[in-house]
Amino acid sequence: MNSIKLERINSAIVKEVSYILANEVKNQNIRFVTVTAAKTTSDLSFCKIYVTVLNKEYKEETMEALRGAKGFIKRALGERIDIRHIPELEFVYDESIEYGRKIEEKIKEIHGE
Repeated sequence: MNSIKLERINSAIVKEVSYILANEVKNQNIRFVTVTAAKTTSDLSFCKIYVTVLNKEYKEETMEALRGAKGFIKRALGERIDIRHIPELEFVYDESIEYGRKIEEKIKEIHGE
């Protein structure tokens, strides 16, 4: 599969999963999740969906709730995205935003001295 089509599929997954989480999943633990990226394998068998959580105190509960809602989310994706086979979904906490924030703080510390 060419990379342009894969990018389009990843983009559609981010958009649709964001909508599903915000509007259709009943679990209150999932309301404040931001989908940051999706990475689908070239054979479309697996997709890692990267998410962040507004309140880090509830990170574990939120990730557990996402794993529990995986079947519902996959079915809802199947109704929205026009591909033959919806990949298996895996939700991964996106550490990159926190990492970037820490780097930014270190740079400010260095310039502040």
